[in-house]
Amino acid sequence: MKRTFRSLLSLFALLIVPMSAVTADTKAVEEAIKQALPGVKPDSVKPSPIAGISEVIVGPKLFYVSDDGKYLLQGSLIDLKNREDLTEPKLAKARLGALNKLGEKNMIVFKPKVAKYVAYVFTDIDCGYCRKLHSEMDNYLKEGIEIRYLFFPRAGEGSDSWDKAVSVWCAKDRNDALTKAKKGEKLAEVGCENPVKEQMALGTAMGAQGTPMIVTGGGNVLPGYVPADQLVRMLKHEQEESGKQAKTQ
Repeated sequence: MKRTFRSLLSLFALLIVPMSAVTADTKAVEEAIKQALPGVKPDSVKPSPIAGISEVIVGPKLFYVSDDGKYLLQGSLIDLKNREDLTEPKLAKARLGALNKLGEKNMIVFKPKVAKYVAYVFTDIDCGYCRKLHSEMDNYLKEGIEIRYLFFPRAGEGSDSWDKAVSVWCAKDRNDALTKAKKGEKLAEVGCENPVKEQMALGTAMGAQGTPMIVTGGGNVLPGYVPADQLVRMLKHEQEESGKQAKTQ
């Protein structure tokens, strides 16, 4: 149990974000988080569909906390009557919020002539399927998919993959450097201020266990390589479903 709590503490500590405006109803929950997890401030604290339980957003993560601040739950909340997952749509929005907070300026972006869809890709330069995905970049761009890369060097800080990611980011032409690195070409080792650590932390907080990990424009996670023709079908369906939901609201 202590190990589980320490793991949860580490997960919360990955992202320290500004606190939103709060109401008196959230004070107990915030105080409980403050005491149990010093230094962590949630993006939002809102009532959940269950009386006495609040939903707490921290970066790309969602937790449920009892209003008296005594209990914390992590998992999916299911509407049994409608057989609907109520947590995943909130998580999708939280992921997009965290990605937007990081900002496109902290990503390496490959833009099509006409962008119809967006896909965020957590990548490791030395990952075989990451290289396969990148080798098919023209296919993604032809489908109107804008690829926004974030680094997730699986071997961690100080590894060869990490150093390559830093060198790519610090290159004069990041897109060209990334393409060369994906082909196995050796780059000049250079350093500069870079977002690799922040990107790695964000991927970890989103549950990345391998690469590539794709996050769609709707905030849904696709673990692993997805070819362009299949990805565009998924993104198109996602947009259509989002449009239907918007009309019914």
